Amino acid sequence: MKRVLTILVVCCSMLVARGQVVLDIIRQSPGYASCNYDVYPDSIPDKLTAAPKGKHPFYISHYGRHGSRYINRRSGYEIPYKMIVQANGVDELTAMGKRVFSEMNFILNDSEDRWGDLTTLGKIQQLQIARRMIDRFPEVFADSANVSAISTVVPRCMMSMESFLIGLTQQNPRLRITMDASRRTQGYMNYQDPLLRINKMTPKAQKAYDAYIASRVGNSRLMEMLFKNPDIVKELVDETFFSYYLMKMGLFQLNTHLNQNTFLTDLFTAEDLYRMWQIDNVLWYVRYGFCPLNGGDYPYTQRHLLRQIIADADSCLRLDTPGAQLRFGHDTVLLPLVCLLGINGYDLQTNNLEEIEARGWWSSSVFPMGSNVQFIFYRSSPRDKDVLFKVLLNEQEARLPIRTDCAPYYHWRDFRRHYLKKLDQYEKRRNR
Repeated sequence: MKRVLTILVVCCSMLVARGQVVLDIIRQSPGYASCNYDVYPDSIPDKLTAAPKGKHPFYISHYGRHGSRYINRRSGYEIPYKMIVQANGVDELTAMGKRVFSEMNFILNDSEDRWGDLTTLGKIQQLQIARRMIDRFPEVFADSANVSAISTVVPRCMMSMESFLIGLTQQNPRLRITMDASRRTQGYMNYQDPLLRINKMTPKAQKAYDAYIASRVGNSRLMEMLFKNPDIVKELVDETFFSYYLMKMGLFQLNTHLNQNTFLTDLFTAEDLYRMWQIDNVLWYVRYGFCPLNGGDYPYTQRHLLRQIIADADSCLRLDTPGAQLRFGHDTVLLPLVCLLGINGYDLQTNNLEEIEARGWWSSSVFPMGSNVQFIFYRSSPRDKDVLFKVLLNEQEARLPIRTDCAPYYHWRDFRRHYLKKLDQYEKRRNR
């Protein structure tokens, strides 16, 4: 039930978002506090808005993040681990501190040589998303429909693609499927613009971010719980970094087979987790959203992907037969893509970091493990020129910042015109 509640908040409109409190969500689902480390919901509400009369789904365009994985590299755990090793070396751990030290050793040993690997849970997530897709839109996958899938060259993404396709073929083994993972497509599947990337955190943005987090860091209660002499051990243990990364370490286990072991997470209150979420959420906004403090252009890193999505759709709309194009990649692509599209108000622009949360810019709602954006296309027949579509964010109907007379459906011609103009204007401005 907790995950059902979370997804209702995660993927609904901004109106619903403003009526909820993030702290309440975290109390019911602590993983939400970990932003991009959150686990994909295990239950999705079934209700979708019926298509306008006479229109039927015939094509799906998708970009999805890989499923749950192990943490990317050992360094993600070593920050708190090295600190507690030093404290243990001078006999400064309490009985609870020793339990935590033992648990950290256990987690590190379990993760060794699995850094970044897709977990069993990650495979299951992709299977379930695929099954729901074919159950919701059977017309797209009828008979021997064509399904094209591509992935970045990262193993967890390729395995996510494989698991997704297994989910489809289990429902319809007659599907005609092609899949590929090549560096040739990395120019739009995982493009990281060097110019925009280097300006993700300008001095102005850093100053504003430091001011925002100043009252939200540290955890003296945790220090007193784990160390015999917290004042003395501060020479070895940075309270801010230790608390933050220990929380992350605990929450990350929700993505692995250790997901029933919540010992580390239980050390923290909902308020502790909430403050960490605030710190992370604003950081994601500054670095990956339309934040004016760093120039406000970062989501345009995904301009090549958006152009490819449009070009692929234009090509497929000419076909008489149904089909789907699936793409598997990363959170650092999906989040700026959602911002670039302005889905559910994620094109927010503000210099006031204190208002990010109040205005519903919640990164956890966009990119949990397994997150995805789906464009579902509708027409009455192959000769129908008025093609409609709707966009799903994590399988829930979402809104776009363009006019429509049939929400949550949009006219494809309006979408093309709006976003190609937007991309053209950016590139013209950039090339001056």
